[in-house]
Order: sequence, then structure tokens, then C-alpha cells
Amino acid sequence: MQVDSKAPSKLGSMMACKCPRCRTGKVFPNSVFDITGFSKTNDFCPNCGLKFEHETGFFWGAMYVSYAFSTAFMIIFGIIAINNDWSWNKIVWTILISAIVLVPFSYRYSRILLLYVISPNRRYDSRYRFGELKDTGLNSKS
Repeated sequence: MQVDSKAPSKLGSMMACKCPRCRTGKVFPNSVFDITGFSKTNDFCPNCGLKFEHETGFFWGAMYVSYAFSTAFMIIFGIIAINNDWSWNKIVWTILISAIVLVPFSYRYSRILLLYVISPNRRYDSRYRFGELKDTGLNSKS
């Protein structure tokens, strides 16, 4: 049995898009910069076997979080643009381009936020990190 002398931080694991239980396995198999594959989500954690979408439609809630992220991004970029005395045409294009460019980040981090914050049953357990326990995915409720 390995001793978990330094557990990965929750914030660091969230930023790296790691599994909320073992904080080692990747939630997304592809890079955020992969235009065609940024939205692909692993069904199970490759390290501990946690089923990410533990019920049908679980990630639909991420749509609302993503909407909030996108709205915040547009407001921030809009305020920056207005404070720089840009023309309305330039302001609209700045907001539209920034919203489109930030879609992959909004998509991913809305799902990560759902996994870490809104699913309280998915807590870090060092036994899964070091491979002492592993779900088969058939009866994963946590």
C-alpha cells in the first residue's frame, strides 16, 4: 500500500481536466486545441474506472454552466472593447470571435465543474490513484 504523501490539489486537477476520484486519469482523450476532437469525453476514467456520466443526460447540466461561462466571456470582452472606444462594428466582431475561440474551453470546464462541484459523491480517494482499487464500470455509483 502506497502512502499518499502529497495528494494532487483539487484546483490543479480541475485545471488539468483529471478524474475527480483518482485525480490521475484524463476526462478528455484529446487536446483542447484539437478542432475535431475537443468535445470527445471518455466514458470511464482510464486509471480508476469511474464512469463519468453516471446517469443518462448527466452532462446536460453542463450546458447551463457553459452558457454562464460564455455570457461572462462576452461581457468581459464587451467591457474591454467599449472602454477602448472601439467602433460598434469592431466591438461586435471582438465579442463574436472571442466567444467562438473560447467554446472548447467553456465546453470542457463546464463538464469539469459539474464533475467536481455539482457531484459531491465523487470525492478524491488515494486508493484509486495508486491502483489499489478499480471499478469495472458496471456498478459505479460514486
